[in-house]
Amino acid sequence: MIKKLSHNRYYYHVLKGTGITVLVFLVFTLGVIAGTKPGIAKIVGANSIVNTEPLTAQNKDLSEFWYVWNLMQEKYPFKEKTPDNTAKIYGAISGMVSSYKDPYTVFFPPQEAKLFGDQVKGSFGGVGMEVGIKKGFITVVAPMKGSPAEKAGIKAGDIVTEINGKKTDDMDIDSAISLIRGEVGTMVDLSVARSGSLEFLHFKIIRDIVKVPVIETKEQGDVFIISFYSFSEDSAELFTQALEKFVASGKTKLVIDLRNNPGGYLDAAVDIASYFLPRGATVVKENAGTQASEVLHESKGYSLLSRMPKIVVLINNGSASASEILAGALSEAQVATLVGTTSFGKGSVQQVINLDGGSAIKITVAKWFTPKGVSISEKGIMPGVIIEDKPILNKKTQKYSDPQLEKAIEILDK
Repeated sequence: MIKKLSHNRYYYHVLKGTGITVLVFLVFTLGVIAGTKPGIAKIVGANSIVNTEPLTAQNKDLSEFWYVWNLMQEKYPFKEKTPDNTAKIYGAISGMVSSYKDPYTVFFPPQEAKLFGDQVKGSFGGVGMEVGIKKGFITVVAPMKGSPAEKAGIKAGDIVTEINGKKTDDMDIDSAISLIRGEVGTMVDLSVARSGSLEFLHFKIIRDIVKVPVIETKEQGDVFIISFYSFSEDSAELFTQALEKFVASGKTKLVIDLRNNPGGYLDAAVDIASYFLPRGATVVKENAGTQASEVLHESKGYSLLSRMPKIVVLINNGSASASEILAGALSEAQVATLVGTTSFGKGSVQQVINLDGGSAIKITVAKWFTPKGVSISEKGIMPGVIIEDKPILNKKTQKYSDPQLEKAIEILDK
């Protein structure tokens, strides 16, 4: 089975017939699932992979590989530690895959493939944060709202330096996740480096099943605020309900808060953009490296709004994937002003392919681009109005201010 993902996220996907139910559990790496309703996953029968490409002069000569293979067999003195042939082959494949230096392209031997499959099914617990690779480091994209990670004090942008005492130098993202996740009720020990802190921070977090709200709404004066925490399977429907509340309120100013939203289903992002963009307008481009392979995901032109409201979209470095897709589309169409800090920058698509013998491989196959062709990967989306998130404690109310939201309201009031 091939599953097409737009990040590898550990938003747990449970296959139900042709659909996918998302169970927000634990730690995950940025991911959006690309495809069509109802499951958003493009599923193709492929239980085995057969190379039908003719061998070229470049890849035909494996004499050096076999020479080293035989040398190891002949020279290595510790026979009791010699791996069997299967383990050698898996090691060789892992080395070849890692030579691409793409942290989201990973080979899984059978045992790791099973663990990866378990996490897709959501059969274990975690701490409720999304992690990804940024500038070569295991980096927290965002802690989930109300999760053990958030309660412990983990913040977006934290660099995970050790997991249970194991250094994360040169550790791939899936290895890091396999160490962070575990049985509910058990503890994981994380060391992180945080911008502005001269010392490493240490967190002992008890794993749990994390239930994250998808959408919350509130009104502040004459502004309607939709706080959006994840692009889950039902998020488009929930956003529709929130937008109906906005229309019923009679207000004309709208804030869509995508801060610390690590993404989710591509179709949800397209559906939500369809309330603000005309039918046929490009929401995001998917490109596998050639012009011929470019796929345009277009607005469906939903007609719930009688007139376009004033809109501000809040983003930060915890906004990723589908959040970046939505923010980029609304900004480039000039229907919304972006406020906050630059988003995470994760816009690649992966396929998970199950191989014979129980192993599997996850391969990056495409990238996301904004309607104007700007790559979402790495650099992220830069807001038009940059406001750092530096809350100030009000001594009277004992509540912290939200400078980014305050700036959004100020812009809407103008």
